[in-house]
Amino acid sequence: MLISKISRLGAQTFKGLSKAPLRIGPKRPFSFVLQNQYLEPLNYKFFSTTATGNSQGNEENQKISVTFFDKDGEQEIKVPVGMSMLEAAHENDIELEGACEGSLACSTCHVVVMDVEQYNKLEDPTDEENDMLDLAFGLTETSRLGCQVIAKPELDGLRLALPAATRNFAVDGFKPKPH
Repeated sequence: MLISKISRLGAQTFKGLSKAPLRIGPKRPFSFVLQNQYLEPLNYKFFSTTATGNSQGNEENQKISVTFFDKDGEQEIKVPVGMSMLEAAHENDIELEGACEGSLACSTCHVVVMDVEQYNKLEDPTDEENDMLDLAFGLTETSRLGCQVIAKPELDGLRLALPAATRNFAVDGFKPKPH
């Protein structure tokens, strides 16, 4: 909804710019300024969506700690808020398959949330996710698809177990490379 409002505002501004006469202010060498009804209220102050401030401290606040457990042991990683566990696993060379690339068309990114309290902090699985989970190997009460578990601050310390096997009906035995 926000994107559509921004798109409409951008379209209106573009229409206004294309219809407005171009006026070049006096005594402004080589710096042409567009003046019209949309830009005048801004007093020529343009805004950026780029974050400002201490990016290191802010970036550290925007990551959570997630531990993956598999047959080889455990690996703790930092995951940016908003990223799926499937993407995070691929970026950190953790063997979580994800054959459908997160499109809810398989169950190869099946993970088991090890703490019930953490599981209860997740959003409820959709009907589509539940349909895919029905096909998962080693299904448990706290099973989820890694592509549907999205990092958020309250999930800091999340512990995920990777099942010993997956069911990839498309190509059994194929191991895709992370993107």
